[in-house]
Amino acid sequence: MFSEFDRLMMNHALALAERGLYTTTPNPRVGCVIARTGVVLGEGFHEKAGEPHAEVHALRMAGDKTHGATLYVTLEPCSHQGRTPPCANALVDAGLARVVVAMQDPNPKVAGQGIARLRAAGITVDIGLMEDAARELNVGFIARMTRGRPWLRLKVAATLDGKTALPDGRSQWITGPEARRDGHAFRARACALLTGIGTVRDDDPQLNVREVQTPRQPLKILIDSKLEVPLQAKLLREGKTLVACAQENKEKSAALRDRGIEVLLLPNARGKVELKALLQELARRELNEIHAEAGFKLNGSLLTEGMVDELLVYMAPRLMGHEGLGMFNLPSLPDLAAMPQLDIFDVARIGADLRLRARVL
Repeated sequence: MFSEFDRLMMNHALALAERGLYTTTPNPRVGCVIARTGVVLGEGFHEKAGEPHAEVHALRMAGDKTHGATLYVTLEPCSHQGRTPPCANALVDAGLARVVVAMQDPNPKVAGQGIARLRAAGITVDIGLMEDAARELNVGFIARMTRGRPWLRLKVAATLDGKTALPDGRSQWITGPEARRDGHAFRARACALLTGIGTVRDDDPQLNVREVQTPRQPLKILIDSKLEVPLQAKLLREGKTLVACAQENKEKSAALRDRGIEVLLLPNARGKVELKALLQELARRELNEIHAEAGFKLNGSLLTEGMVDELLVYMAPRLMGHEGLGMFNLPSLPDLAAMPQLDIFDVARIGADLRLRARVL
């Protein structure tokens, strides 16, 4: 059904979509190409919410040459009036002969309606070209739309024997500068960066993007059940910050709010922050991807409660010994069959270190 030229054009559309990697939130990353008889007539990508969608940029570039052309787009054209008019209507008006769509939009406001509108107008619509790559670009948006929870990527830096910190909690630095820079690139694509009070006590992180260029800093989220965060902590100094707690402390809350920091009370029955409720609240605020960098206790809680979608693990060619802190504080297992199952889908050498990416099954 798809030709080599179709694949070439969709690959280009995906590359265009990736140019919006750090800026489109809460919208998906989308790229678009218009071509006819082997010639590209127009192209574009969505850059920022409220600005024109990828299809509109491509149509503007193509001008009056769109009649009978084929349009390639990484996500189904929208069919509803949002901050911008429906793209499906513009494609119909452009006189296109064919539209090739990588994947259907999971947004319930679209969910096949854009495709149906194009077909009703007599336009041939083919779906599914390079869908896996299109989904990978928008794992967070898809997760939020289909399950009401952002995609949570948990980053861990460890030695080859699986240790993340000395017994006293110190962990700076286990991996090399190249791995740290690579980790900041993953920070930059996230909507929010999440950590726990233990990491603040041990490392006092800034919790921002510094090692790579970025057009915006993600929201900082601190899980701090007892509101123990020192007011002089580095992560409170700059940028937008949210502190999730489980116990009310009016004096500390007031001091944080005076600094422009939001305090959110979300207790569970154990006196800890209810993680599922927090992630649902972040989805309600239209956050797509969460990047977590925490200690082994919070790492274990996130994993045990089923909040982790992806592990981003940097392994350093070093050994710390059995007294070092591990990656996850997990409950004892009754047998080997109870171990959490992972799918390692990417392995790369980053400087002297090894990067593994794995999905939680």
